[in-house]
Amino acid sequence: MRILLWPIHGGYTDAFVRGEHEYLLPVRDVRPGEDDGVSGWGWQRARAVAFDALRAEHIDAVVLQRPEEIELVETLTGRVPGRDLPAVYLEHNTPGPAAFTTRHPLADQRDIPIVHVTHFNRLFWDNGVAPTTVVEHGVPDPGPLYSGELARIGVVVNEPVRRWRATGTDLLPAFTREAPLDVFGIDAGRLADAFDDDPAIVGVESLAPQRLHAELARRRVYLHPFRWTSLGLSLIEAMHLGMPVVALATTEAVRAVAAGTGVVSTDIDDLRRAARAFLEEPEWAAEVGARAREHALAHYGLPAFLARWDEVLLEAIAARPGPGVVYANANSGGNATTTIDAHAR
Repeated sequence: MRILLWPIHGGYTDAFVRGEHEYLLPVRDVRPGEDDGVSGWGWQRARAVAFDALRAEHIDAVVLQRPEEIELVETLTGRVPGRDLPAVYLEHNTPGPAAFTTRHPLADQRDIPIVHVTHFNRLFWDNGVAPTTVVEHGVPDPGPLYSGELARIGVVVNEPVRRWRATGTDLLPAFTREAPLDVFGIDAGRLADAFDDDPAIVGVESLAPQRLHAELARRRVYLHPFRWTSLGLSLIEAMHLGMPVVALATTEAVRAVAAGTGVVSTDIDDLRRAARAFLEEPEWAAEVGARAREHALAHYGLPAFLARWDEVLLEAIAARPGPGVVYANANSGGNATTTIDAHAR
C-alpha cells in the first residue's frame, strides 16, 4: 500500500512508518540541500513529497489527523477523502474542554472511520454516527536499558510550563520531598523560571531519542504526572526501558500500567510513597521494571501496532465510500458543518 500521512506527530509517525508499506509525507516545499523534516529521521519506507507533486502520486489511502486536511487532500490530489480516496481519521487527543460532551469534528459523517489511540478517548469523545475503532499505541523497542543507578526521578513532558495543569507540572514540587526530578522535553528549561530556580527540578532539553532513552534509564523511577492526555508515549517508552513507574490514575494510564508493573493512583501521597519505596529499594525497583517491560512489549509492541493498522487500512480500502463527506468545522465549536460534494466542483 502507498499511504499518505502528514508527519505532525514525530513520535507516532516514527512508529507508523516502520510498516511494510510506502509512506508519502507531504511537505510544503522541498528544496535541494535543505532539511525537509522527514529525511533526517532515517525512515526507510517514508519519503517527503512536495504539495505540488501529490497529484502525480498513486495513493491507496490517506490517514487524516486534522479536519482541515480533508479539503487540503482534495485540493492537492483531486480526490475526496472518504469517497474516491479511502481514508481514516486518526484522533490523537483527549476531548476538551467539556470532557465527555465534546462532539468530534467528524461525528456527523459515516464515510471516514475515526481511529482513536486509546479506549478512553473513544469512550469520552462524542463520535456521533461516525464509525470508530481503536489502534492502541506501539513504539519501537529502545531495549532494556534500565540501570536505575541515579536515585532521581525521571519525567518526560514537552512544553511543561505552557501545558501546566494538563501535564501535572504543578504537582512536581510534591515529589522533590523524595528525590530530585529530571524533566526531559521541549521547553523543559523554562521550569527554572516557573519554580524559582529550584535545584531539585532540573529541565533537560534537546536530547535526541536514543540519548534521551539512555539518560532516562539511569533514573531510578519514572513519574507520569499527566492529568489529561491520551496516553503519553513516554510512559510506554519508560516501561519498555524496564523502569518502574508511578502514574496518575487518569485517562488510559490505568489500563497501561498493569498490576505489578508500577503504581497508579489519584492520591499524590500514594504516588510519593511509591516513588520513595522504589528509590530506597533498587532491587525491587528493577524487578517491577522488568515486569513493566514484559507488559509493554506484549501490549504496546511495534509488531501488534503495525498489524492492527494493516487491518484498519485494508478495511478502509475495501469499503465502498458514500457520495459525500460532511464534517464539523474545527473552529466552530462543532456546530457548523461543511459538505464536500464531488458534483459541485
